[in-house]
Amino acid sequence: MKDIVIVGSVADNPVAEDIAHYMGQQDDYQDLISLKSFLNTEFCPRFITTVRDTGNVGDKLKGKTVILVSTNQGIHSRNGLGMRNFLIARAAKDNGAQRVILVEPDLYYSAQDRGPRKEHGLTGGTRTLRDFEKFDGQPFSARLYADLLKISGVDEVVTIHNHSVSVQNIFMDRFSGKFHNLRPYDLYSSYLKDTDVVNDRNIVLCAPDKGALVFARKVQSCLGNKTVPVIIMNKERKGERRVRISVSDDSDIGLSDINGKDVVVLDDMVRTGGTIVETCHKLRSANPNKIVFFVTHFYSSRECRSNLNDRVLDEIITTTTIPSILNRDVQGRLRHKMVVLLISRWISNYLLKLLDKSSPGLKAPLYSEDMSAKNPRWIGKMGPLFSDS
Repeated sequence: MKDIVIVGSVADNPVAEDIAHYMGQQDDYQDLISLKSFLNTEFCPRFITTVRDTGNVGDKLKGKTVILVSTNQGIHSRNGLGMRNFLIARAAKDNGAQRVILVEPDLYYSAQDRGPRKEHGLTGGTRTLRDFEKFDGQPFSARLYADLLKISGVDEVVTIHNHSVSVQNIFMDRFSGKFHNLRPYDLYSSYLKDTDVVNDRNIVLCAPDKGALVFARKVQSCLGNKTVPVIIMNKERKGERRVRISVSDDSDIGLSDINGKDVVVLDDMVRTGGTIVETCHKLRSANPNKIVFFVTHFYSSRECRSNLNDRVLDEIITTTTIPSILNRDVQGRLRHKMVVLLISRWISNYLLKLLDKSSPGLKAPLYSEDMSAKNPRWIGKMGPLFSDS
């Protein structure tokens, strides 16, 4: 790993620190890069070397691969973090780096994946006039972000469970196929099999809409149990915050067949939680034993926490793509039914194999589990005398 330099875009980023650790970097990344700002607030990163070599000015990263880890962090806006990415990538290339890999688990501007014209993005279907009008007057921000990353010196992008067909096409094009959209179906299937979150011999997988179906099928395959069915929901929007949920005719089973089963709802992200709660109400009407929601990107807001704090939903499993979700105050009242999977080891395992195809990778498990003492499963494991973790 002597030719690999792993840094974060801000100080004290736990994801960057963990990835550096799992990949064997001995130095703290904050000793490798100065993340300073001038008095006029302009950001100016500087890669640090402990050896003064006047004959090597501008080439201190020659031949090296720089891995830049960027996640939502504290007081920094996503706009500000994006700008930091541009400047750190440029600093790496301007000082001789051969390769710059951006690791951004929750890829910025992915929600702005279309523009007002026909050539502005893909949806996987035919865009309606209403869809074009929705983006009228706006920039095609996802494409601009990809362009700016490329111009800044980023060679490859690693992200997790990006849902947008448009974003995937843009980034695959801009980075000549070096866009790695990791999908945690192996992670989720391992958790389902290795823990007591559900009875894995009595489960049904649920795709809350057709966009989640491919992922649900991947989890189904990884479980290695051909008898695990998938129920597919249709989502019809009736307004900005209102949806109507029905069971798709393409489902493996009918709604009545989930009676007494543990139902696992799978999705890439949750913002308001309204659709998921409506889905769970529909599922609960068939009297399942348990409903567990697996979601990769958890955007914690007051509305989201309020909606998901509904008795129809028994447990929530999410990941550290947005690290702030580890904070108990950010979890709010959901902490009694939330588990966060720390996935830096899983990301590191992929990076090790990306950098060296002969690498054996890291040993399983590729995640660790964080849950509050308020969670009944934690109480069952550790006993009720422990304080909130």
